[in-house]
Amino acid sequence: MSGKLPSTFVKGFHDEEQVRRMEYSTLGKTGLEISKVAFGGGALCSNYGFDLDEGIKTVHEALRAGINYIDTAPWYGQGRSEEVLGKALKDVPREAYYIATKVARYELDYENMFDFSARKTRESVEKSLQLLGLEYVDVIQIHDVEFAENLDIVLNETLPALEQLVKEGKAKFIGLSAYPLSVLKECISRAEGRFDTVLTYARYTLLDNSLVDYLDFFKSQNLGIICAAAHALGLLTNAGPQPWHPAPDDQKAIARQAAEVCIKRGVQLGKLAMYYTSQLRDVSTFLVGNQTRQLLHTNLAAVYHGLSQQEQEVLQHLRENILVKSSHWEGIELERYWAALKKK
Repeated sequence: MSGKLPSTFVKGFHDEEQVRRMEYSTLGKTGLEISKVAFGGGALCSNYGFDLDEGIKTVHEALRAGINYIDTAPWYGQGRSEEVLGKALKDVPREAYYIATKVARYELDYENMFDFSARKTRESVEKSLQLLGLEYVDVIQIHDVEFAENLDIVLNETLPALEQLVKEGKAKFIGLSAYPLSVLKECISRAEGRFDTVLTYARYTLLDNSLVDYLDFFKSQNLGIICAAAHALGLLTNAGPQPWHPAPDDQKAIARQAAEVCIKRGVQLGKLAMYYTSQLRDVSTFLVGNQTRQLLHTNLAAVYHGLSQQEQEVLQHLRENILVKSSHWEGIELERYWAALKKK
């Protein structure tokens, strides 16, 4: 629905004209009415190069423009993203947005990177609330469940701890995220009805459409489907990926080739990527990282105005000649993680 004001609209805070332009849909069975574009807090830390003042201004501008769903995690900058959002949100009415954070993925060193225990889960939520300066989050998600030794710990420790935190009013709904779609499906199937949202990232992009095969399952579970990372964690941008990006060299080379074509033609690969992903039907929202207002404007322009003739031609050329393979990096990070732990 577009043109109607969502329940998060706050007169005097929002830019009403922009809010009316935004589309909103219901996030699965949560009943939350969320914006078609959601704000990815993963970019609010040094992982992607970052300026604090610009980051805060970007959060404010995004919210005023009608983006009402924010996603973050302790893993993003090891608390930095939540801390930045805490600074940004203290000037924003609480009823103007929904916010989601995560548990289970934490530190950069492999030994302390993941902890799915009930004790750590509770501790993490308390710390997130403190950093965010909030009494509750709307959605609490289990981060990257594929890294758990097995799904038993997720279902017997992490999930019950979150259900207890929901009872205490510290969160309203429970979600999960992972890169391998098969793991998401297995986890959801084994905990029938206990999850409210699913976050899948970089699985419907110019490089990889595998999310399409799972949409019917997610819909059958009445889940809010969050489609994140249209830019495949920076892979599909003119600047190319950060050094830490898990994709193999051949995928990076394909993306670099696509970026070179875009640069030559004066086009932003990131805009083409955002446009392409946002055409997908049946998902609740498109979650995208915005660490600058310029990026925010580019992403919103792709959704609102589509592409120019020139941009459409470049996109068609890329799809026909360069981005032909379905490529992903499933298993690469997992392998690295378990190999590092065995060395200890």
